[in-house]
Amino acid sequence: MSVVVIGLNHRSVPLDVLEQMSISDDELPKVLTDLTASPDVSEAVVVSTCNRTEIYARAERFHPAFGDIRDVLSRHSGLPLDAFAEHLYAHYDDDAARHLFSVTCGLDSAVLGETEILGQVRRAFEQSQDNDACGVGLTDLFTASCTAGRKVRANTGIARNITSVSRAAVAMATANLGTLEGRAICVLGAGEMSEGMTVSLRDAGTREIVISNRTVERAQGLAERVGGVVAPLSELSNTIANVDVLLTGTGANSLMIEHDALVDVMADRPDRPLLIVDIAVPRDVDPACADIDGVTLLDMEDLTAFAEAGRAERRNEIAAVRAVIDDEVARFKAAVAGRQVEPLVAAFRRQVEELRQAEVARLGATVADGDQVDAATRAIMNKLLHAPMAELREAAGTPRGERLAEALRELFDVDLDS
Repeated sequence: MSVVVIGLNHRSVPLDVLEQMSISDDELPKVLTDLTASPDVSEAVVVSTCNRTEIYARAERFHPAFGDIRDVLSRHSGLPLDAFAEHLYAHYDDDAARHLFSVTCGLDSAVLGETEILGQVRRAFEQSQDNDACGVGLTDLFTASCTAGRKVRANTGIARNITSVSRAAVAMATANLGTLEGRAICVLGAGEMSEGMTVSLRDAGTREIVISNRTVERAQGLAERVGGVVAPLSELSNTIANVDVLLTGTGANSLMIEHDALVDVMADRPDRPLLIVDIAVPRDVDPACADIDGVTLLDMEDLTAFAEAGRAERRNEIAAVRAVIDDEVARFKAAVAGRQVEPLVAAFRRQVEELRQAEVARLGATVADGDQVDAATRAIMNKLLHAPMAELREAAGTPRGERLAEALRELFDVDLDS
C-alpha cells in the first residue's frame, strides 16, 4: 500500500481556481468520508490553506485512487475535471513524504520559511484523526513531518524575518502606504490569519484597530490583546467607511464584501482612498472592487509577488533545510520499514519455535534431562536465526530487503496471520 498526495497550490493553479478548491472546516467531514469511501483509499488527510489544497492518502492502487480523489475534488468544488485536472500534481511513497516534509518546513509556501504552515499541517492531521480518517500509516507520516518542521526552524535560519502570510500582509500594506502610523485599520475575522495580522499591527503605530467578526467573544479577546475595539459584523459597511485600511482573512465560503456595497461606501468618502488586503482563500472581497475609484485591492497573488522580493536572505538557508529534510525522510523510511519487517521476523521465529517445541516434546520421554534438551535446542535456534534476521532488518526498506523478505516467506512458508 502506498502513500500518495494529490493537490494544487499557488504555483500550479490560478487563484480563482484555487479558491474554489478550498475546503473549509465545515466541509471537511463530508470530504473525508467521501475520500475513505473509495475502495482504494484507506486513510486520508486534507491540507487546505490559503496556498494549497492537498489530499494525502493511503492507496491500495495508485491510478484508481487518483481517479477517485480527483472526482471527490470535482464534486466538492462543483468544477468539471477539465477546469482543474491539468493543474493537479501527484506524488507517491518517498516523493509524497518528501513533498509533505517540504510543505511543513515552509519550502513550498508563498512566503519562504512560513511559520504558520506547521500549525496548519498539524491541525489538518488532528482533524483527520477526529473524523476517524487517519490510521497508522498517515499518523507515522504526519508525526514525522511535524518533527522535521520543528527541527528546521530550530536549526536553520529559514524562519528569519518575515515568515508568515499574515505578517507579510501587514508588511505589504505598509509598503503600499509608506507607513501605517496614524492610520485607522479594520481587521475582518478573528481566525488564525486575521489574528496574525492583528498582532502584527500592534507595533506598527496604527491609530486604531477595529476588529469585526461573527463571534463577538473571540473578537473581544483579540481586541484586548492589541488595544483595539470591536465592531459588529452587521455594521461592517459603517466600519469600512471610517478606516484607511481593511485587512481580511476569514474562512468564509462566500464573499464578505460585495462590489455594489463597497461602491456605496466609497461614494460617501470620495476624497479618502481605501487600501484592502485580502488574503482569504476563497476571497472575502469581490475582485471587481479593484475597479472602484479610490480602492486599491491586493490579494494572495500580490502577496506572493511581494514575498518573492524578500526571499534572498532566507534562500541561502534552503540547502540546510533540504539536508534536514533528507535526514528526516531517511529516518521515517527506516522506521516504517522496520515496522513492516518485524511481523515477518516474529512470525518466522514463532514458526521455528513451534517446530522446536514439538521435537522436544516428542523426545521428552526418551531423554534423561528434558530441561537441558530444551535449553540446548533453544540456543541452537537463536544462533541459527541471528544472522539472517539481522540481515533482514538491516536491509529493510530497500529493494534487496524486499527480495529477502519474499524469499523468506516462500522458502519457509511463513504465515503472517498465524
